[in-house]
Order: sequence, then C-alpha cells, then structure tokens
Amino acid sequence: MAGAAALIVGLVVAIADGDTLTVLNEDFQQVKVRLAEIDAPEKRQAFGARSRQSLGELCHEKRAEVRVIDVDRYKRIVGRVSCAGVDANAAQVRRGMAWVYDRYATDKTLYRLQDEARSSERGLWADRNPIAPWDWRGRRG
Repeated sequence: MAGAAALIVGLVVAIADGDTLTVLNEDFQQVKVRLAEIDAPEKRQAFGARSRQSLGELCHEKRAEVRVIDVDRYKRIVGRVSCAGVDANAAQVRRGMAWVYDRYATDKTLYRLQDEARSSERGLWADRNPIAPWDWRGRRG
C-alpha cells in the first residue's frame, strides 16, 4: 500500500492520542492512522492529554488527506496528515506537542520546528527535562 500515489481522503472521526487518529474514508471504512516522523507523549506521560487535545483541535471532524508512507506492525497506516489544509505532523511539533521521531524522520524541516518550540519553551518543552516517549516506554518495560 505504501507508495507515492497512495492517498486516503476522509473525515477524522476519532483522536486516540497526540499522533494517532481515525479517518472515515470515502468508502465509509474507518482507517487508523499514525502520524509519520513524530512521536507524541503517551497518554499517562506529562503532556499526553494536552497533545491529544491539540491533535483534536487540528483534525477532529475535519477533512483529512493522508499521504501514505507505510503500514506499521499494529496494521496502522503511517502517513503525513493534512487536516483542513494544515500539516498536522508539523503543527504538533511546532506546538511542542510531539517530538521529531529521529528513528524515522526524513523531513529535516521538522527539526527546525522542534528547535523553535524548544527555545520558546512551548508545550512539552516547558518542562525542565522532558522525557521522549520512546524513552518513557522503555522505562515502563
């Protein structure tokens, strides 16, 4: 399914967390989508609830276009998401609601947005020592 031409268009009907949402596609199928190249705080982690709320403000009940990049091990579409014309992946990083996921990031502009959020102490960067979600998950076993 991953490929340059793969595009999912639909309505965002649910927000699971700060980097996962559900799109009702044009065939009336619900498709779970993981925002590519970013990693948001986990639900029980500091800023987890706020990150989810932020993605909801950007995307919930809005038209989304998902440029499919991959399918992950949980069978979620991994993609670049535009909600009502706004790049949700970049917006979450700009708002300080997600980290650039170094392991998977290819869009270098995301790092600039992260640096700006960090220097402005926006969102999770307001914490003195924020813990990256991948480190937080590792500590939970």
